[in-house]
Amino acid sequence: MLVLSRRIGEQIIIDDNIVVTVISVRGNQVRLGFTAPPEVSICREELLTRQAQADQAPADVEQPVTAVAQASAQPSARAMRGA
Repeated sequence: MLVLSRRIGEQIIIDDNIVVTVISVRGNQVRLGFTAPPEVSICREELLTRQAQADQAPADVEQPVTAVAQASAQPSARAMRGA
């Protein structure tokens, strides 16, 4: 694992076509901006994990409605910031 320190506005370039920019740092939260070609998929790890778990669930057993409602009711990062 490569560990780098960056300041606000500084960038990291991956494979000459993906740019990661540090947008802001607030406490223990870091906002990153990503610029990449349209064919590059960028997804948060927890969303991939949730999708993988859903894909592994038996097809003939329905997921409880409450689990779906809770997942969709979680506030977005913007809502949590009060914006």
